[in-house]
Amino acid sequence: MDKEQQYKRVFGHMDINGDGKLSPPELQICFEKIGVELSLDEAEMAAALLDSNGDGLLSMEDLVKVVESANEDEKVNDLKMAFKMYEEMGGSGCITPKSLRRTLSKLGESRSVDDCKMMIAKFDVNGDGVLNFDEFREMMMA
Repeated sequence: MDKEQQYKRVFGHMDINGDGKLSPPELQICFEKIGVELSLDEAEMAAALLDSNGDGLLSMEDLVKVVESANEDEKVNDLKMAFKMYEEMGGSGCITPKSLRRTLSKLGESRSVDDCKMMIAKFDVNGDGVLNFDEFREMMMA
């Protein structure tokens, strides 16, 4: 089952009356099923915040945006943790060839400083010889 089919399946379970939209009462029921108490006022506020067309109801596209946004935040947090592992000691905010070599060595991969310089150069957009977080993110997504 691909991602779109999974979203349709989940949305179908949440859309109790089958009208293709999630109403605040349907949101309230869904949250109760996962053990979260949500008042009708809170469900109405959530629907209003997440609703893309202003009708007070959530479409499947609205739900997908929420889930994808949460997934993206999670990925960025994971990348930030990985970046901290590789960055220069002292929290300089960048990965140097030496810090990359040191971390790779800890992971059991022996590389020379020159190898690490070449690895960094591929993603060093601003040409300063080190990777900042944005350059690191691009490298990890490649």
